[in-house]
Amino acid sequence: MSEENKKSSFKIFAVIAVVVIVLGIIYKFTIGTYNTIVDLDENVSSAWSQVENQYQRRLDLIPNLVNSVKAYAKHEDSLFTQLAEARSKLGGVVNIDASITSDPQKFAEYQKIQGELSSGLQRLMAISENYPELKANQNFLALQDELAGTENRISTERKRFNDSAKTYNSYIRKFPQSIIAERKGFEKKAYFEADSTASKAPVVQF
Repeated sequence: MSEENKKSSFKIFAVIAVVVIVLGIIYKFTIGTYNTIVDLDENVSSAWSQVENQYQRRLDLIPNLVNSVKAYAKHEDSLFTQLAEARSKLGGVVNIDASITSDPQKFAEYQKIQGELSSGLQRLMAISENYPELKANQNFLALQDELAGTENRISTERKRFNDSAKTYNSYIRKFPQSIIAERKGFEKKAYFEADSTASKAPVVQF
């Protein structure tokens, strides 16, 4: 083999080697980025499930709370109706697929219904101030205490969800991750938004 042919073969080999290395780097980056997005998406789903658990816990408290108040405040029909309607909208079950976090419209509607429950519970707790016997009822006091703890946990889990969603959203919006996210169908996550009335935790007094 002539010297010229050797140089030509070396050049071809070098080009092939460079192409292979570049493709390897691109492949490694693509797989690594995809796996990171999957991990962040799973973190959001996990945080969402914790929010669901606390909302379900609160939902389960409502019937007993309403029954306790009804025994002393029989004329608060509008309030009992509000709570019943909000609970009915949720179908009695809060567990909704995590895909709702990628649907801003459904997520907003979900938060609105939860806000209606919070508003109703605020009124329910306020009513107890007008009925001394109710405030002294041990069963009601226990439920009141449990509601206060649940509301605190809801607030905590909502913040954790928002933090996870923010990390995820920030990552998939940056280049070049945005290319992979778009091609693989990863969508932006919605956030829980603070509401000065409906989403405010019920004031529980002792």
